Amino acid sequence: MTREQLTDDERGFVEPYLPVGEYGPYPERLRQQFEGVIWKFRSGAQWREMPGRFGAWSTVHNRFRQWRDAGVSRRCWRGR
Repeated sequence: MTREQLTDDERGFVEPYLPVGEYGPYPERLRQQFEGVIWKFRSGAQWREMPGRFGAWSTVHNRFRQWRDAGVSRRCWRGR
């Protein structure tokens, strides 16, 4: 397990706070995208340098922006 990978317990804690959007099914790659966000901020790299294992960098970036705009980090910290 790498530093950006979530354990099942961590995923179970975070997942309820991650809004997906108004359209479409719950994405199958939600965990992968969240781990991509963790990778980005731990590495300090640019979004475009994100390894392909997290999916398209632009998709992960858009998902991060949705979560940021929805106040996910504030809600997660209050939930602890």
